[in-house]
Amino acid sequence: MTFDVPVRSLLDLCRSRKKTIVTAESCTGGLICAALTEVSGSSDVVWGGFVTYANEAKTTVLDVPESLLREKGAVSREVVEAMARGALVKSGASLSVAVSGIAGPGGGSPDKPVGTVWIATSLKEGDVYSEQFLFTGDRTQVRRDTVHNALRICEKIILNESSLDSKLS
Repeated sequence: MTFDVPVRSLLDLCRSRKKTIVTAESCTGGLICAALTEVSGSSDVVWGGFVTYANEAKTTVLDVPESLLREKGAVSREVVEAMARGALVKSGASLSVAVSGIAGPGGGSPDKPVGTVWIATSLKEGDVYSEQFLFTGDRTQVRRDTVHNALRICEKIILNESSLDSKLS
């Protein structure tokens, strides 16, 4: 899968701001990290990634509390933020991006239809930003849109880190 995202500009921004990035992925299955590492030389800013597709992986690898998964579900603000924080702790990177969603074609519900995706980014300093999306299209399109938006949000977070709050514009 090729990615129509500004990966080079994000990597250059990470270099200029001395940031390292780690991913914590569920519905994308490693595609965000794959997009980042598609560029030669990205190893100086890309720590790596965690693919935590199953809930058990989220708890054992990223220390997402089982109770949180039971109460809120894997596709929730609380879980994706815990994934982002867990990835930072486990990696020592300075920026994380985490995603969890329902790519389809099955698995949706009235409360969380297919295409529902949560994306969270976290800075080592503790600030977390998360946003919910409802993408349309088939499984491939939902995953592609998730990758694109996750990388776009990372870029915004780095550019706005001195004024990070719950609403980035």
